Amino acid sequence: MGTVHKTPGEEALANVPGSAVRSFDTEFAGDVVLPADPEYGRERQVWNGMIDRYPAIIARCSGVADVVAAVTFAREQGLPLAVRGGGHNVAGTAVCDGGLVVDLTPMNAVRVDPEERTVRVEGGATLGDVDRETQLFGLATALGAVSQTGVAGLTLNGGYGHLSRQYGLALDNLRSVDVVTADGQVRTASADRNADLFWGLRGGGGVLGVVTSFEFELHEVGPEVYAFFTWFHADDAAAVMDRYLEWTADAPCEAGVLAFAAHVPELEEFPEETWGEPVVAMLGSYRGDLEDAADVFEPLRTSATPTADFSGPMEYVALQSMLDEDYPDGLRYYWKSIYLTDVTDEVVEVMLRYNESTPSALSTIDLWHLDGAVSEVSPDATAFRHRDKPYMLTIEANWEDPAEDDANVDWARAAFAEVERLPVASGRYGNFPGLNEDPVERRFGGNYERLVDLKTEYDPTNLFGTTGTVAPRTGAD
Repeated sequence: MGTVHKTPGEEALANVPGSAVRSFDTEFAGDVVLPADPEYGRERQVWNGMIDRYPAIIARCSGVADVVAAVTFAREQGLPLAVRGGGHNVAGTAVCDGGLVVDLTPMNAVRVDPEERTVRVEGGATLGDVDRETQLFGLATALGAVSQTGVAGLTLNGGYGHLSRQYGLALDNLRSVDVVTADGQVRTASADRNADLFWGLRGGGGVLGVVTSFEFELHEVGPEVYAFFTWFHADDAAAVMDRYLEWTADAPCEAGVLAFAAHVPELEEFPEETWGEPVVAMLGSYRGDLEDAADVFEPLRTSATPTADFSGPMEYVALQSMLDEDYPDGLRYYWKSIYLTDVTDEVVEVMLRYNESTPSALSTIDLWHLDGAVSEVSPDATAFRHRDKPYMLTIEANWEDPAEDDANVDWARAAFAEVERLPVASGRYGNFPGLNEDPVERRFGGNYERLVDLKTEYDPTNLFGTTGTVAPRTGAD
């Protein structure tokens, strides 16, 4: 008879006393999913199809008391712990081999206070959950640009989106959070309470605890905005990018545009003769007076003859969800980002050359225009450091076939390495971290030592260590 091989989850669970597991399950109000349960295979999956990990226990929390119970159980049993908000971090930090997953997805309530212009969001909510509720009152907070993304991971690592240049990062809009720390205590952190913890949670990427709810500021946005979504043939890339960089130099903060190199998808919305061709495209929005929008984007639209133009007024919730189909659950993803002090000819050349050579037509190379409200906050005001860089370049490898994993990851890493060698490039962004293989100091820069101090204070045994980033100082107890 052949040897029966156990998964890492089964092996770890076998080392936990059965009585302890039964007691935890009995006291837990939500669902405790074990490797033998029929739903285990589904529940261990995350957004990135590359990630294939086997936790010992998946604890689907119904409320804060469940989170406390799960954190306490993992600490007492010596189990690694991962936290799943939306499960969308490309590195797969929402699930771990042989550990306990604190699954917040059942905790997705959103409560709007239109008079105070705040919204309270539970840790398992998505951007779409928030936008749906806040837009009832013509309000929004600065979040990302794909509605299926989880609010928690996006915010704890920064949070760029359509509103960033006007209202800052997602974490800049936080008024307070509720967090369960490694000792099982529930704390509220804000500018006035546990201010040091609040500093570290804003950008620390979840290394200090499980954030169970977020309180955000709201702003008047929508319900209708102007979307700018225009595609140009790659032959016109030089002229288009030159005009784009001129435009970003003095663009109004009510407007933001991301430029990207891609290939025309085989969709009926595009002329069939252009399918598969390399292109440079732009996606952005304007939240000012809609009558002014065409003039705001006219310099970009006339930089060359578009091959397709989908620009025009649309509902804000539609803008927030228009990319959802491009990033489905189960596709394979490898994304890395680096900040730029300037977009040189060399940067543009790398974008275009690697777009031509990509193994997958689903991949893109994106140039984010930052600046605006993001740069108005001091780099040491929060754990998030890289505010003084006006641009960010993201290499997005997206593909379907597992047999093509190496080819696509190698492509992305090669493109990234070329940009990294340029003098205009530095830093890292926690939401697009590859597989967390780079030195963590590049993410936090001069804020790193302070974050290590906080990690040593609040999580001395590194219970929240599966993020693969900040560790406590050696010898902490």
